[in-house]
Amino acid sequence: MGIDFHNEKNRYSYSTRKADSSWIHALGELVNFNNIPKALDIGCGGGIYSKALSDMGVMSVTGVDYSEEILKAARENCAEYPNISFRLGNALQTDLESNEYNLILERALIHHIQDLQMCFKEAYRLLLEKGNYIVQDRTPEDCLLKGDPSHIRGYFFERFPQLIESEIKRRYSSEFVIKTLTDVGFTEVQEIKLWETRKEYTNKAQLLKDLSERTGRSILHELTDEELKLLIEYIDEAISSDQNIVEKDRWTIWIAVK
Repeated sequence: MGIDFHNEKNRYSYSTRKADSSWIHALGELVNFNNIPKALDIGCGGGIYSKALSDMGVMSVTGVDYSEEILKAARENCAEYPNISFRLGNALQTDLESNEYNLILERALIHHIQDLQMCFKEAYRLLLEKGNYIVQDRTPEDCLLKGDPSHIRGYFFERFPQLIESEIKRRYSSEFVIKTLTDVGFTEVQEIKLWETRKEYTNKAQLLKDLSERTGRSILHELTDEELKLLIEYIDEAISSDQNIVEKDRWTIWIAVK
């Protein structure tokens, strides 16, 4: 089935959170954002991380996404940020000027991309010399960690093992990402692992509602409504505490220099 990013009903699916301090701290250890005049957020979704880049000190941020519906939410989300702009575009061919940006962020994007080399070549073209390229996504190993009251995603694959095949198909190994970055011409490639806080819920009912709406979780669009209901029942039983649930996801971040 899969998520339809162009459907109006999914407009706000990727604009309802804030970038967590765990992400801001991890990225701040890698890059001095106060020295970045222009950044590009490709696959920006609802502008959550475009806003974070601005808050971290980037003077001008351009968000790019291929869904006009998603961009409508992004513009609303960042309406109070005059230094953030958005445009419709494809990660493989943005039609933006070459050698223009000091930093490019591609968060939770590459698992939607089939031609990774073309994606990385486009980023290389857009970056200024010595510009930083940050790619954040999940490897197969990140995805299939055991579920617990913090790692909610793990429960998805425990309850519906058939999701594993489709999830692994769309994920790249770290070795392949690093090799492709190097083949394209990037240097100083680093890899870090991050447990990023996704969201905090004051009670379990909030989490279950979030799951029922498939908010920001493209993998849940692989399930029918009935299967989603069964998953929510499974998670409800697996989590004993009703209060203060802190959901975290394990990510891999690669940073490289042009």
